[in-house]
Amino acid sequence: MDYRDRARGCLLGLAAGDALGAPAENLTPAEIVARWGRLTEISGGGTDDTEYAIFAASLLVRHGSALTPADVVAAYREQVLPLVAGPMKGAGFSELGTVTALRRGLEPPLTGASHFHGWSDGLAMRAAPYGVFAAGDPLEAARLVEQDGLVSHAGEGITGGRAVAAGVAAAMTGAPPSEVVAAALSAIPADSWTARNVERALALTGPPDTLIEALHEAVVVPHYPWTDLAPEAVALAFAAYLHGQGDVERSVTFGVSLGRDADTIGAIAGALAGAGQGESGVPDRWASKIGSVAGKSLPAVAGKHVLDVADELIAARGGR
Repeated sequence: MDYRDRARGCLLGLAAGDALGAPAENLTPAEIVARWGRLTEISGGGTDDTEYAIFAASLLVRHGSALTPADVVAAYREQVLPLVAGPMKGAGFSELGTVTALRRGLEPPLTGASHFHGWSDGLAMRAAPYGVFAAGDPLEAARLVEQDGLVSHAGEGITGGRAVAAGVAAAMTGAPPSEVVAAALSAIPADSWTARNVERALALTGPPDTLIEALHEAVVVPHYPWTDLAPEAVALAFAAYLHGQGDVERSVTFGVSLGRDADTIGAIAGALAGAGQGESGVPDRWASKIGSVAGKSLPAVAGKHVLDVADELIAARGGR
């Protein structure tokens, strides 16, 4: 299996996890069971998770390893701000905050630190392309995603993105899930909230119903009004990936069953598993439902398909 196949599996898995989890976003596990029993079929399109992953990939195609926060800001000013006259529909809080900061004339790192959502999972949801580009080099993947994150995030938001990018970079080599998780943890501070949550989540075992409850008790912040906390979503996604033993369908369906920010949890789990299993690892019935993105959250990427984006990423990385 070559890098192109793994790249296509990664981004297709991300898009499938995003689409499968979208209707379960912000629901509790009990509400998901009451509505679907087990959510296994894609019924609609994806969200900003897929669109921003495509946007991130475009940064790498244009700038490669030389990417800087200034390049990311330039892309926002060129491709995002002119196409958004008012509020950004469907975008995450961190991206909304970033656009507001840029309109105020701020520059990174203030663009990511001036709003109240720098800890969100907005960077983690779009981190996979950095792992694809830096396949086999988790620390380089983490360094690259941080260049993006300095524009929109701060603190644990950047830490979560680093973990996902590093994990995908390891999965792109075919490493087993345990080594993928170890690579992710090696790229973030051991005393970070994200690392502690991942460690807590991965220490848990048991049948699905019991495990879901235990995971919520271990890492979920139930009193907080929003579900997009990076330390929470990243830990739940890695737990789903490990529980699914790297299988795309098992990892994603378990991930979205956790509720909370289900589309992002599914997208991250799908990206990790897809990078390991390749394009054929994504169920055909899911792959057939993934079309070109509509650009609802990010008009600049409308009409792009994740498989084409994966090919562009592999071409851009060249002999790396």
